[in-house]
Amino acid sequence: MATYASASDSSVPPAEGQEKRPVRVYHLALKGTEPGERELPRTETKQFSLVGVTWTGAARKLEGTAQVRTRSLETGAWSPWRDLEVDLSPPDEPEAGMRGASAPMWVGPSDGIEVQVVHEDGSTGALPKGLDVSMVDPGVVTEAETRMSPPQPAAFAVQPGLAPASYTSASAETGVLPQPPVTTRAEWGADESRSPDPSDYNTDVKSVFVHHTAGADYDCSESPAIVRGIYAYHTDPAPQGNGWNDLGYHFLVDKCGQIFEGRKGGIDKPVLGAHTYGFNRESTGISVLGNYVSGSASDAALESVARLAAWKLSLHGVTDPAGTVELTAGATQKNYFGTSFTAGQKYVFNRISGHRDGFNSECPGNSLYAQLPTVRSWAAGPVQDLKVTSLTGATAKGTTYYTKGAVTVRWSSSTPASLITRYEILVDGAVVATTSGAGSAKAVSLAAGDHTVAVRAVHQSGKAVETAPTTVVADTTLPTLTTPKLALRIGTVSTTAVPVTLSWKATDDKALLNTKLLSPATATFSAAATLSNRTAKPGAAATWSMRAQDYAGNYRDASAAYTPVILQETSAVKTGTWTTRSSTSYLGGTSYSSGSKGASLSWTFTGRSASWVVSRASTSGQVYVYVDGVKVSTVDLKSSSTLYRQAIWTKTWSTSAKHTVKIVVVGTTGRPTITTDGLVYIK
Repeated sequence: MATYASASDSSVPPAEGQEKRPVRVYHLALKGTEPGERELPRTETKQFSLVGVTWTGAARKLEGTAQVRTRSLETGAWSPWRDLEVDLSPPDEPEAGMRGASAPMWVGPSDGIEVQVVHEDGSTGALPKGLDVSMVDPGVVTEAETRMSPPQPAAFAVQPGLAPASYTSASAETGVLPQPPVTTRAEWGADESRSPDPSDYNTDVKSVFVHHTAGADYDCSESPAIVRGIYAYHTDPAPQGNGWNDLGYHFLVDKCGQIFEGRKGGIDKPVLGAHTYGFNRESTGISVLGNYVSGSASDAALESVARLAAWKLSLHGVTDPAGTVELTAGATQKNYFGTSFTAGQKYVFNRISGHRDGFNSECPGNSLYAQLPTVRSWAAGPVQDLKVTSLTGATAKGTTYYTKGAVTVRWSSSTPASLITRYEILVDGAVVATTSGAGSAKAVSLAAGDHTVAVRAVHQSGKAVETAPTTVVADTTLPTLTTPKLALRIGTVSTTAVPVTLSWKATDDKALLNTKLLSPATATFSAAATLSNRTAKPGAAATWSMRAQDYAGNYRDASAAYTPVILQETSAVKTGTWTTRSSTSYLGGTSYSSGSKGASLSWTFTGRSASWVVSRASTSGQVYVYVDGVKVSTVDLKSSSTLYRQAIWTKTWSTSAKHTVKIVVVGTTGRPTITTDGLVYIK
């Protein structure tokens, strides 16, 4: 049956700050009205932010699932029903009057609550006898909270002289790892009058049990208040409260990674906790604030748990937080997985285990439990997933990189920086540069020649891992590049574009990257390329500039100026009969046509390349081509389609010189006519 309580009117904390307010715990007991039914009467109470239920008998299990829903103090809206985890571990030796208790849940400032117990069949029957609702107002007790800002974790000054004389921490030779920042009890506002008893101590800390608690819907600025609320809930006196002598956990970690000192007695001492029933005598308890049945814990929280666990275990000589250990059971029971433990017997556990490994509890939730392997690997090392991501200032060819000498090595890993002592840059196996664990890039200079470059990551445990070596060639030699040459080629000619072939040769002593045309147009060619078909504007000188570049970034430029010139048919020396034809399809609008055998045209020019431009059709005939008085070719102009301004014959020389090109009509039977459109040459 659902039961209800409401709170008296309370003002919402002002936006610009809030007055100090002491921690309060309110109890509402369920009073019987008739057999089989119990209800919580409508009662006035103050505001609260954390709730839990307790019942008679510290070791007694609550039959069913306790659920609560609360009313927001700010909006008045009711939350959905939420499960309370009812398998909170009792202390190993419960004192008289201690009560069974659920794990506490952070609900935020609230002024109303409803409670019900749901059985396995889904029914909500009568509430059990002795069930009380605890509502905690964590108050406002620190200066940071009055300013409405979250606390900044500070390094904790170890409390001296609290451990028994028989206890000694690990010697310096074992290599105690760095302590992460811890917010002290004083800094989060612990009321030490709630825990007047002196601390009890174990002889050793062999393992860490990870827990969750208090609900996931919170802001990190509320974390000190959440810790105070849990502290008040655990220590609230019997017969209504839990009656514990202190917080059950040694440390608490929020989703932003802030670490809070839990149970008093010295964070570097083996204080006896109350977190994992039957295994408190050889362990430390770390609770992550939040509920992780489904949602995963943040990387910041996992990082802090890993740092904290590694440091705490190192104090007691444990060098491998990812290893296993034998623990002696302090009680006869079964864990969450059904494994039976017998008091006094030894059982193997992971050094970093979940609460459910030692007790019949869902804690720390399926999601956080699945993340414990990550916590172990981060805590133990080596650095995970280390890889070089890039080499700035170098260009790759296959698996080899080329540079002029200065490169910036960039890398990444999945291990948090706080767990990494340093990164080292290795050149040919020797350390040439280092960075902190927060580093991700480093510039290095390489002497000319072939080298190997790698990154080594050193975990705080001392374990080191290296990336595979990368071959890097430092090269300062420029490529070679011949002067670019321009030659005419077959194709269609116009008064604005002449078909040409650009040719060159580039080489490099190491590895040529590419060759580029810089002007009069731009283009990039492969290292193997030696020519490119282009067009050139006739009648205008143009500088053809090229650049050969190697993989290291060295380059060499070369250039030459060329001018394509169109010689019209009217500029030729002619013999025989030629007829002038006019059409916009011809160069300059005119051409010569002749079917007279032996008729000729000749052009004399000074240049290094020439092409004869004609019209072609199905009735076109043949011509002889003479160069400098020597017959070099017979050209047939017949074409299935009519084509104009065709450079059909070309000739290129190695150097520029004076030449004469002469064409002679063959007088082909049935199709003697040829139509010539001029000559193009390059000077």
